[in-house]
Amino acid sequence: MAISAFPKKIVTFLKEVRLEIKKVNWPTRQETLRYTLIVIGASIAVAIFLGSVDFLFSTLLNKFVL
Repeated sequence: MAISAFPKKIVTFLKEVRLEIKKVNWPTRQETLRYTLIVIGASIAVAIFLGSVDFLFSTLLNKFVL
């Protein structure tokens, strides 16, 4: 690849990126908010579950093993 062709390839690449970005179906503000809240809720639920399991196993280990 010739060095002189490199800038032309970069310009071509950026033009193609611009065309592809126009084809993207971007979520609305409401959808983004809803999905964000779902992720936060699921993260909190998993954290509570894992914290509960950890507490249970720690209690059982302290009571019966240690």
